[in-house]
Amino acid sequence: MFIKTVFYIFFFTLLSVLLYVQVVHISHSLVLLITTVSKVSVKAGKSISIPCLYESQYKNHVKYLCEGYDWTFCRYAVKTNEADPSGKYSISDDKKQNIFTVTINQLAHKNTDYWCALDITNGQDYGQYFQLSVTRGTPSLYVDHQRMKGYIGESITIRCHHSNSGEMKWCRIGRSCVTGSSGSIDGTTVTAHMRDPNVFTVTMSGLRSKDSGWYWCAKGDIQIPVYLTVTQKLITTSFDPRILIILLSVLIWIVIVVLFIWFILRHSKYY
Repeated sequence: MFIKTVFYIFFFTLLSVLLYVQVVHISHSLVLLITTVSKVSVKAGKSISIPCLYESQYKNHVKYLCEGYDWTFCRYAVKTNEADPSGKYSISDDKKQNIFTVTINQLAHKNTDYWCALDITNGQDYGQYFQLSVTRGTPSLYVDHQRMKGYIGESITIRCHHSNSGEMKWCRIGRSCVTGSSGSIDGTTVTAHMRDPNVFTVTMSGLRSKDSGWYWCAKGDIQIPVYLTVTQKLITTSFDPRILIILLSVLIWIVIVVLFIWFILRHSKYY
């Protein structure tokens, strides 16, 4: 009887712990203090940067990356106030756009669970879950370059390569998405097409400096973040060396003529 009682106590205690973990996991998904990707496919050995958008009232709070499926038991990977000595993780905080970015290097061939997290002073920390699906082969969704540069007034094209099924979207983090062949994000025209097999091409036209920021391609339940920098294009003028030769030739002829006239005038005084 005693053993049976102990068994029931142990069973219900374990059940309660598991239920608590699941409730915490679900509750953190319902309250969105942070917006980020949900699942990213990436090749083993490569690096990936993940943007985490937070509410403006947490601008001066410490942000961190936590590793592990369960929020209750995840471990610190890197913090904004403490560098990772191993070099595997790095983190930066853009307080103007309210986005902190975590970069994970040398990914091992295994699926890894992470949380973008906020250190809440005098309260419970908050985290938003995302998963990295790491493969030795070609990722199911990837871009040619995760960081791209465009120029004010011009256009930029992003090629999203995919092998999975589902709806294609081009989104700006914390803003709207374009799901069809055309649309706009914050007033910037976006066109999209799939002329090439397994390639979703996005073009943003009439770029402005405020278009700088994090976006992502999405295909089904997988996303790939892309950071776009928009700057003023420097106007450079190329100098033709033939012009220099002509200028030097004219200068030499002028010097010769002046010397010739000086020579004539000098000798005319003696006659």
